[in-house]
Amino acid sequence: MSGHSKWSTIKRAKEKNDAQNSKIFAKLGKEIAVAVKMGGPEPNNNPRLKNSIIKAKSANMPNDNINRIIKKTSGELSSVNYDEITYEGYGVGGSAVMVECLTDNKNRMAGEVRHAFDKFGGSLGSTNCVAYLFTKKGVILIENSDDLSDDDIMMHAITAGADDIEIFEDHTQVFTSVENFESVKEYFEKNNIAFANALISFIPDNYINLDDEKLESFNKFIIHLNDLDDVQEVFHNVENADE
Repeated sequence: MSGHSKWSTIKRAKEKNDAQNSKIFAKLGKEIAVAVKMGGPEPNNNPRLKNSIIKAKSANMPNDNINRIIKKTSGELSSVNYDEITYEGYGVGGSAVMVECLTDNKNRMAGEVRHAFDKFGGSLGSTNCVAYLFTKKGVILIENSDDLSDDDIMMHAITAGADDIEIFEDHTQVFTSVENFESVKEYFEKNNIAFANALISFIPDNYINLDDEKLESFNKFIIHLNDLDDVQEVFHNVENADE
C-alpha cells in the first residue's frame, strides 16, 4: 500500500505540474500569436515576436509548439482578435498593482479582475491611478555563471548603453530605457552573452513591505490573478511578496 500511495502522490504532483505548464504555455502561445499578427512571422524583423519566443523558451516551451503557433497564426490569421488591456488598482496595505491582459472579451476580463481585487481586500482603480508609481523599463535577465563575472556583466552593460544592473545570487538583471531595450539586447546577442529572459516591465519607483497577515492575503491575490487565463503579467510594489 505504501508503494501505491507513493505512486499516487507522484502521479498527482505530475498532473499538477502538467496542468501548470499547460496554462503557462497557453498564455505564451497567445502572446506569440498576437506578436505574429502585429508584426509578421519572422522574428528577426519582429522584435515583439523575438522577445515572446525568448520568454517561451525560458519557460521550456517546446520548439514544436512555438513553430506550430507561428505557422498557424501567419497562415490562417485566425478570426480571434485580442485586446491588450492594463488594469490598475490597490491591494491590501495600500499596495499598487498593475495587471497586463490579452483578452478577446473585455467585459468578462474586467469582471474577473475586479472580482479578484474585491475578494482580496483591494480595489480596482481607473487608468493611471497607480501607473505614476512605476517606471517602464527594459529588463534583461542573465543567469550567473563562472564564465562571466559580475564586473564583466557590468562592463558589457555600460558598453551596451544600459541604465543599471542589479546582482543577485543566481542571476543579474540589466535595466534599460524602453528606447534602448532592443539595442542592448542585440549587443548581448552579438557578444554571445546568453540571457534567460528579456521583457518590457513596470518597475516600482519605491517599494513597500506588508505585515505577515496582509502579506499572506496579498500573495494569494497575486496567485489568483496569475491563474486567470487572460492575464499575461502582474506588476506590484510589494518588496517582501513571494516571487
